[in-house]
Amino acid sequence: MDSKIKEIHQQLVSKQITCTALVQEKLDLLKQNKYNSVNSLLDTLALELASKVDAKIANGETIGLLEGIPFGIKDVYMLQGTYTTASSDLLKNYKSPYTATAIQKLLDAGAIPLVKENCDSFGHGSSSENTIFGAVKNAVNPELVAGGSSGGSAVNVAKDYTAFSIGGDTGGSIRQPAGYNDIYGFKPTYGRISRYGLMAYASSTDCVGPLAKSIEDIRIVLNVMSGKDPKDQTSIASHEISEEALAVSPVKTIGYFKNFIESEAIDVKIKADFLASIEKIKAKGIAVKELDFFKSDLLVSTYYTLAMAETASNLSRLDGTNYGNRIEGENLIETYAVTRSENFSEETKRRIVGGNQVLSQGFSDEIYLKGLAVRDQISENFSKDFEEVDVILSPVTPSTPPKIGESLKDPHAMYLSDAYTVGFSLGQLPTLTVPQGTSTGLQITAAKNNDELVLKFANFLKDTI
Repeated sequence: MDSKIKEIHQQLVSKQITCTALVQEKLDLLKQNKYNSVNSLLDTLALELASKVDAKIANGETIGLLEGIPFGIKDVYMLQGTYTTASSDLLKNYKSPYTATAIQKLLDAGAIPLVKENCDSFGHGSSSENTIFGAVKNAVNPELVAGGSSGGSAVNVAKDYTAFSIGGDTGGSIRQPAGYNDIYGFKPTYGRISRYGLMAYASSTDCVGPLAKSIEDIRIVLNVMSGKDPKDQTSIASHEISEEALAVSPVKTIGYFKNFIESEAIDVKIKADFLASIEKIKAKGIAVKELDFFKSDLLVSTYYTLAMAETASNLSRLDGTNYGNRIEGENLIETYAVTRSENFSEETKRRIVGGNQVLSQGFSDEIYLKGLAVRDQISENFSKDFEEVDVILSPVTPSTPPKIGESLKDPHAMYLSDAYTVGFSLGQLPTLTVPQGTSTGLQITAAKNNDELVLKFANFLKDTI
């Protein structure tokens, strides 16, 4: 199977390249890049780790598959001693006191972090424009948005600045930018990878996941990061996925949500390409079933109701007292107010205000509790669907990437760009974006803990459409 990781590993082992030269080459590309994908370079750390890999190879020692492989980290993950800004004014000078579990597992495997990557501030956005470092530019067409919130991570992979990157997906923040930049992006089953050390947006749907150029690289990185973590009570045990397991796809029936395809919001070309992909799958002898689902606008409103409530709660700790860029007022209350008002982006403030409204007395029963009830119905609906079909196929987005600046003028349109991703987040299901089928890719979704089946079907799809 195609694999950038295995290709680099072979070059290192056979001494075609040195790890130091490889890392320096990637660092130079990141320094010169014009896509605003970089928040900070980890050059000193990266070159130090690279020299250790070169020493092992020179001594004839065996190196692991990920040892010496350069990767990127969305700037919402803790990496001890490095800046972790969440692309915000509030945390622009904040240094991580510890390392996130998922990142530590990669370091333990020998992977080399090169860069903290640009993203929407605190993950709030679907375009990677809500950032103090400037809008991330699309790798395919720099006039368009890169998608969000893991836009920098997607662009760095697409441009080969990193072999893979680690993004974060709450409502589509890995899958949508992967689709916009023509790469793979995986949101695993909720809890498969520990969230410890990831800055929380909406804790009930936040997922750690990889972006890469091949299914095999997704599999390799997923295996390393997965597992139960005593520091995250929502994390779960999971079995390793072997390369051999992906060779055969046991899928007999796929489903798709007809209301997604019949929606007035979907781009005509995306609809036509999606239906053409369905016909190619049928031609391979796989049964296709139309499914009924909640309307996309209900999914979006339910997701944002819950996500805003959770982010308002999670960000309440950021007031300049313990963390962040403190701005002094005349008294303590004013200091809190000015610090938060001046340091949070407009989009973050919009979500905090919305979340506080949802949770406030007199509204929580009518709005928040109703949102929780709808989420339970969505999960039940998925359970019934997966009794009838093995996987669900869907477009990643209803439309193509907008030009930079357009999303900032219309936040509502930005929220609706998540219409096809948020439902799977609410269901906590494993979902992979593949760069095929439509101009922004396709999503493959399976039942909870069926991550292996998603990768199997992606492998089958690679040679089918």
